[in-house]
Amino acid sequence: MGRARRKRHSILALAWLLPTLLAGCGEGLTTEQRVIAAIRDMEAHIEAGERRPFMDYVADDFRGQGGSLDRDQLRALMIMQLNRYQRLQGQLFPIRVDQTGEGTATARFRALVTGGPGWLPESGQLFDFETRWRLQDGDWKVTAADWSPVPLEDAL
Repeated sequence: MGRARRKRHSILALAWLLPTLLAGCGEGLTTEQRVIAAIRDMEAHIEAGERRPFMDYVADDFRGQGGSLDRDQLRALMIMQLNRYQRLQGQLFPIRVDQTGEGTATARFRALVTGGPGWLPESGQLFDFETRWRLQDGDWKVTAADWSPVPLEDAL
């Protein structure tokens, strides 16, 4: 691995280290803070091309896109996207978390997802996400996710 690539991975790791450590401590953090830390950590893993750590946040009974996508299909989708784009990135816009019960929450956010072979993306799309979360053995796991593209006229 080249020096520039190691440096980039080190910077990404440092950028996400604090929220991840705080999410692990969890005792003094709110549900909102812990779910946001989990989402940010998932984002960092995707950007680093690390699908396995990303999938660690996905519950075994995950259902996506209105129930039409299960955990294995999500993993296959992630592999396809990571193979298609050498560099996959996301820019998350304000994440709103609502606690829906004891140990459950919903997070909504908008994400700009871009991909390409290098530093300049060759494609991108803005999406609205709604995710549902469950506290499981001390960790927040995403149990459901629905996303839809945002039309350009709605993005401005």
